Amino acid sequence: MALVVATACVPLKIVPMPGILHKWKQGTAFNVSMPAYFSLQGSVRKAPHSPSRDTTRQRIKFSDDRVCKSHLLNCCPHDVLSGTRMDLGECLKVHDLALRADYEIASKEQDFFFELDAMDHLQSFIADCDRRTEVAKKRLAETQEEISAEVAAKAERVHELNEEIGKLLAKVEQLGAEGNVEESQKVMDEVEKARAKKREAEEVYRNSMPASSFQQQKLRVCEVCSAYLGLHDNDRRLADHFGGKLHLGFIEIREKLEELKRVVAEKQEKRNQERLKRREEREREEREKLRRSRSHSKNPKRSRSREHRRHRSRSMSRERKRRTRSKSREKRHRHRSRSSSRSRSRSHQRSGHSSRDRSRERSRRSLRSARGSLAHSEKSVSGVWNQLRFG
Repeated sequence: MALVVATACVPLKIVPMPGILHKWKQGTAFNVSMPAYFSLQGSVRKAPHSPSRDTTRQRIKFSDDRVCKSHLLNCCPHDVLSGTRMDLGECLKVHDLALRADYEIASKEQDFFFELDAMDHLQSFIADCDRRTEVAKKRLAETQEEISAEVAAKAERVHELNEEIGKLLAKVEQLGAEGNVEESQKVMDEVEKARAKKREAEEVYRNSMPASSFQQQKLRVCEVCSAYLGLHDNDRRLADHFGGKLHLGFIEIREKLEELKRVVAEKQEKRNQERLKRREEREREEREKLRRSRSHSKNPKRSRSREHRRHRSRSMSRERKRRTRSKSREKRHRHRSRSSSRSRSRSHQRSGHSSRDRSRERSRRSLRSARGSLAHSEKSVSGVWNQLRFG
């Protein structure tokens, strides 16, 4: 068996897969193109450790919109159904276990409400799956032979017993893998009882229709994963289906969706109660304010007396302040008046001495002039007297 070889390609070391017959030399390099390499590994998808993706993961945080919130809660369908026949490929958003660890640590201190985003994602996925189930049911109804309602009910009973047997066998395998032999044996007893019921139901179904019609394979669509189940499937086929990764993955997704719905409902109820509590507190405060205002309006005298006391205390405080200011003003005025009176008295004394000197000088001058005039009058009188006497 030969490997796919391309000319213009990237050199890669490829480890030989078991079952490939060829001579392998240690360290031998083959030129294999990237698409061919990934086709050998499985479905063609983007390399999970490309440099651009690594740099993006280093730049972003778990709260970024580019991060898959379903992956943070460990319920993304791209991870759950990986490797099944309904593999969805790589998610368009970032998946990183380190970001999930960061979210789990941060969610213990703060609620980010990522459950709502994950619930919307899973609801959209499950709704799409249910639509495919309905389409498959309509296609079966169109292609398969139409039977009466009574026969359809009997066939449905056989399908239900097949489903029960398949689930029990899957449980037996799980218990055996865990080493729980006693529980596994108890479940096998239930399987035998279900098989006996199935044989009875098949006998009833066979007797209700012709042998030719009974030999035809009657298909049924699984309500969980949309897979086709046959009426005459053996136990091994049923166990492989109900214990397979696809069916269990859909059960996990549906159970996670129900859990998210419950968590979101509880958080919304809690938030509504907090809002109601805050609203009641605001209403209580408003009622208290209204009651106080009404009490003031009903007792105007009391309110007036309170206002009067407040006004009086304010006026008294203002009066005390005014008195203290006036006292300080008076002290400053007294000090200034004393200093000014002292200066005025000194200046008055100086002015008094000078005025007395000037008055004395004036009196002296007037006395001199009086004496001069008196002497002159005496001379004139004596002259007149001499003229009269000797005349």
